[in-house]
Amino acid sequence: MNLIRHVIPCALTGFLAVTAMPVFAQTEPALVPLPSVLDFARGDGFGAALGAGMEYESAYDGADEAEFEVEPAGAVHYRRGEHLFFWEGTELGWRGLLAEQWLLQAGIRDEGGLEPEDSSDGNLEGIAARDSHVVGFLEVRRGLGTDWRNWVGARLLGGPSDFGTLGVLAAGHRFGEQTDGTGTEVYGFVTLGTDTFLDKDFGVTPTDARSSGLPAYRLDGGYRSTGIQLVHRRDLTSRIHAIAQAGVERYSGDIGDSPIARKDYEFEVSLALIWKF
Repeated sequence: MNLIRHVIPCALTGFLAVTAMPVFAQTEPALVPLPSVLDFARGDGFGAALGAGMEYESAYDGADEAEFEVEPAGAVHYRRGEHLFFWEGTELGWRGLLAEQWLLQAGIRDEGGLEPEDSSDGNLEGIAARDSHVVGFLEVRRGLGTDWRNWVGARLLGGPSDFGTLGVLAAGHRFGEQTDGTGTEVYGFVTLGTDTFLDKDFGVTPTDARSSGLPAYRLDGGYRSTGIQLVHRRDLTSRIHAIAQAGVERYSGDIGDSPIARKDYEFEVSLALIWKF
């Protein structure tokens, strides 16, 4: 949903090491006390964090291959009261606490497209590359209580006509008493997409079928997947911050039947270390 990868033994070892480190408490409350919602400003003004992340994940949606990547990680925030403007990786936008229990987010993000090179085993050979898109998103969350220990939310992602629309429904739970955004959070989600959105990742056009040898395949819009995500954030020092994530997403039967989907699920495990300015 928001926010979500490394060689699994290393990432889990790093995650356990992170959780064993002492907490460096911060007195400034975050915009919303959830590990899945970043706030490095800690009050009015600018805040920034830069570092690197290690990821181990499915090579593409539905792949039976996995890949390890090391990528830059970071965010720039500007906060004024209950409003925060942000750049976070591939997203640029605004989030605001419109009432004590309502969080609204809106902005744009870059969505990469499926490419034949995503499969090192040649499973996508002959498939035409799918375009990347800059798309808009709108998200709302409702805290079930003033402390945001439990919440429900929805996100809508839409773009050009060849991108389609994705909807996400989610519900989460935060552990611990922290109000600075550190700690552990788990949330489950369900996704629904238009036929255009589903075909973008899992459809095989007649042209693709002729060049790849795969059978042509089209999908109808509707239910896409169900998943669960775990997020843990921890201050290792007053400046060094760790973010660990793990998640799995199970696709619908129609997507599992796609010639592109060698597996009916995808997974991710990641660990990022960033320096807060």
